Amino acid sequence: MVGNSNVELAEEDVMYGKYLTFRIGQGIYGIEIKYVTEIIGVQEITAIPHTSDYVRGIINLRGQIVPVIDCSMRFGGEEIVFTERTCIVELGVDGMSIGLIVDDVDEVITIDDENIQQPPRTGDDGMADAFVKKIGLYDGNVKQLLDIDQIFEEQVTSIS
Repeated sequence: MVGNSNVELAEEDVMYGKYLTFRIGQGIYGIEIKYVTEIIGVQEITAIPHTSDYVRGIINLRGQIVPVIDCSMRFGGEEIVFTERTCIVELGVDGMSIGLIVDDVDEVITIDDENIQQPPRTGDDGMADAFVKKIGLYDGNVKQLLDIDQIFEEQVTSIS
């Protein structure tokens, strides 16, 4: 066995079942911690012409250009109004960095497999269904666990 593979497996095991939870509007969402690079305060965002409305622009993060997405707008809601609690969650996805603007970061939690369920179907093809991969039950509360791949898919568009 290659020496690094044991280290990689140990790191995966430590992160398995852990989610960063945050608030967008009235909803509490979670994202697998393995995608989270860091959490930063909101900084100056440079708008980019001819992009989707939910792409607020780009930021310069220590010399790296990072696109920033407004989660509320991506989910079909209103633009997030920045407060002192608003932050950007930087994610590492497929070798690139992407920032998600969220209203408020809550905590890192561990949800056991037996407390994760498929989301209920609403009977229509609503956008929320596209973004919520699973539902996690934690401490008597529901956490909507997001599907990172769907958040960044261009094919999922807002309902007209």
